[in-house]
Amino acid sequence: MQQNPNKYTFQWLANTERFSQSVVEKSNTLYETLVAEEIIPEIKKESSEELSKEEMNQIETYLENKEKNLTSQIENTANTQERKTLRKQRSQIKKSKKAINDFRERKIKYENHKEIYGDRKSYSTTDFDATFMRMKDDHMKNEQLKPEYNLQIATNNQFVLAYGVYNKPGDTRTLEPFLNEMKELYGDIPEYIVADTGYSSESNYKMILDDFEKTPLITYGMYIKEGKKKFKNNPFISANWRYNELDDYYLCPNNKELHFFKYRIRHDYYGYRRDFKEYRCEDCFDCPLRSKCMKQTKNPNTNKKITEKLHMGISKKLY
Repeated sequence: MQQNPNKYTFQWLANTERFSQSVVEKSNTLYETLVAEEIIPEIKKESSEELSKEEMNQIETYLENKEKNLTSQIENTANTQERKTLRKQRSQIKKSKKAINDFRERKIKYENHKEIYGDRKSYSTTDFDATFMRMKDDHMKNEQLKPEYNLQIATNNQFVLAYGVYNKPGDTRTLEPFLNEMKELYGDIPEYIVADTGYSSESNYKMILDDFEKTPLITYGMYIKEGKKKFKNNPFISANWRYNELDDYYLCPNNKELHFFKYRIRHDYYGYRRDFKEYRCEDCFDCPLRSKCMKQTKNPNTNKKITEKLHMGISKKLY
């Protein structure tokens, strides 16, 4: 659902983080230079990584006092050469004071931006709640990126049960709040939660099964692709390899065994934990199928490794 924005109203988290980091680096460099040249005394910093707004205020105060002191010296001397030297020093102090003031204002601005982003990666300056999302291609097959809202509608027997409007760009993360709103509205939700692949994720499967104790009928991401002949007949896709459940190993096209190596944990952008099992082959050196089985690497001693998502069995059992 498209918002009605003015032109060029986008703000991007990646840019804000980049600009914010630049402020941190430049302000640290300026502070270290001022201390090294004994223009200001060393201050007690809360963090070794960056200056706080209060610390920048403290630096500015030191510079203001230094500027006043130099101005007083200029007024109290008649020596032309000395006055010239003092003015040059004062000019440098003024530049440093202006710079630290600019860094503080930019730091405040970027912190405000980050509060508006929340867990999003973009927003519109004319509507802070709107998020930039990719619209469906127009008649000329052009992709459009515009500030929008994600409208969710739940139906049962062609009747609309509920709707929700969200500023999350993907359907995956709208499902849980939407189901919670439906439960609050009706006291319960339907036994079967039917949705397309766009709602498929490990967190959503577990949420529906464990939290709501309902049945998710949501096709997992590879469901359609795995059913195609091209996928099934490709011997180099690890999902097609023979698996020995008793000894827990896979057999590659060259009949080499990939045994369980270790459990791995990954966290997605939003902090959700995913568990994997990693399998490795002991020796892929001089394998005649190496170029087809593995990505090109400069190290000829690299061995094949595959990972298995521990949640895949949940969704596959439902289909």
